[in-house]
Amino acid sequence: MGLPLVRKMETDLWEIRVTITDGICRIFFTIAENIMILLHGFVKKSQKTPQKELETAQNRLKLFKEMNK
Repeated sequence: MGLPLVRKMETDLWEIRVTITDGICRIFFTIAENIMILLHGFVKKSQKTPQKELETAQNRLKLFKEMNK
């Protein structure tokens, strides 16, 4: 899948966009052994992805990688 539903944010970190009644939900995820690992989700209220939300996903991705070494 690709835009407009899925967008690569950085190495091993992707974003999927889902329309819900409250707006647009964004879910950050990674792929490990053909399994989608959901890292963080939020309802987006602005055009740009908030840095705080991206940092949460990055931190969780880092933890996931450390646990699966």
